[in-house]
Amino acid sequence: MPPIHAPLAPLSVYAARRARVFDLLGDRALVLPAAAHARRSRDTEYPYRPDSEVRWLCGSEESDTVVVLLGHADEERFVIFTRERDPEAELWAGPRLGVEGARELHGADAAYPIDELDERLPAMLDGCAAVGYRLAEGRRAEPEVRAALRHARERGARRGTGPRALFDPGEVLDDLRLIKDEWEIARMREAAALTVDAFREVAPMIRSGAGEWQVQGRLDGAFRAGGGEGPAYESIVGGGANACVLHYVRNDRAFEPGELVLIDAGASVAGYAADLTRTFPVDGRFTPEARAVYEVVDRARAAAVTAVRPGATMAAVHEAAVAVIVAGLRELGVLEEPAEGETTPWRRFYPHQTSHWLGLDVHDVGDYARDGQSRPLEPGMVLTVEPGLYFGEAGVDTAEGRADRFRGIGVRLEDDVLVTADGHEVLTAVMPTDPEAVAALVAGG
Repeated sequence: MPPIHAPLAPLSVYAARRARVFDLLGDRALVLPAAAHARRSRDTEYPYRPDSEVRWLCGSEESDTVVVLLGHADEERFVIFTRERDPEAELWAGPRLGVEGARELHGADAAYPIDELDERLPAMLDGCAAVGYRLAEGRRAEPEVRAALRHARERGARRGTGPRALFDPGEVLDDLRLIKDEWEIARMREAAALTVDAFREVAPMIRSGAGEWQVQGRLDGAFRAGGGEGPAYESIVGGGANACVLHYVRNDRAFEPGELVLIDAGASVAGYAADLTRTFPVDGRFTPEARAVYEVVDRARAAAVTAVRPGATMAAVHEAAVAVIVAGLRELGVLEEPAEGETTPWRRFYPHQTSHWLGLDVHDVGDYARDGQSRPLEPGMVLTVEPGLYFGEAGVDTAEGRADRFRGIGVRLEDDVLVTADGHEVLTAVMPTDPEAVAALVAGG
């Protein structure tokens, strides 16, 4: 029988990650509680989603766990606090690793029952200079971290020891997580491939009278049936004007002839997210107006993808998309010269950024700018490229009649892009964006 909740990556992968963390920690410490269970109502909980930082550091997927990294310690530097075995509780919720199981499975220097956290943690932190912990999130270990800080304020001045400050764990972890290792990249390729397969499966369902909910159900089911953990985020299936709502998730309307359907969804594989958007014509037929908008967005997507390479900035990727969007809006007759004092009139129709980081979180960690300057891209980063045009009521009504014929049209096209040593790799490239190919998928081709 395989180990319960076995880490998905080899232990050597997690050990290498922690070694880089310790290099940055110095004599500081990290205290990282696992995610808490989210309650849906009364005694019913949402499906558990493991904490990304804990998962990245050691592969643990159990709740009520606290991972501690002690940069100042000589021996017990990687410590896990977790639940003990409990046959009655395990009858209801499934097997637990237990203390010894967690130590062995994750390669910890030491492991202790979570009920001993209040007794042991303050002493462990006594010799560190600062503690990486996020207050006010309602997770475990906050009282113990506060106690360690209070003790250091009261008695540390005499001994010159004890943590005097808190810092955000992201100061150490975010940049490390931002550059994906080979194991992570392999998982993201798998998530992208699974997502593309699911999109191809649902495309022929986009017919007049079919429901957004039906497409969502098949899509989410395909993510799970294909071996993924399910959707990486709540799937968006927006027909007609619903495609103009950026985070539309009601998915409760039937498609009508002549509309476009925007699908924004991604599978999760080993915790790693794909994030793909395609926009399909109902019944496989674009109206002239819909196709004109679609082609502008596709040109913007291609320009932004081309801009992805080492040394380029996130801002440059966005600017490449915006330049095509602005030119396209003028070709469509929607955009005139901006009014006095108006510098970004295109934002009425393209209100969001072109990219975000992608990884264990669909909007993954990592700063987009440093010292006021857009961040240069580096090999191993994974980002989305997702320009769009949305002719919702508010934007159309400000265009003084120039956009009326596009009312209710929303188009977004999104790919997942890995920065490589000599350029980029589009992880979702096999899912076409050419309008004829997209229409053919709906028609069953």
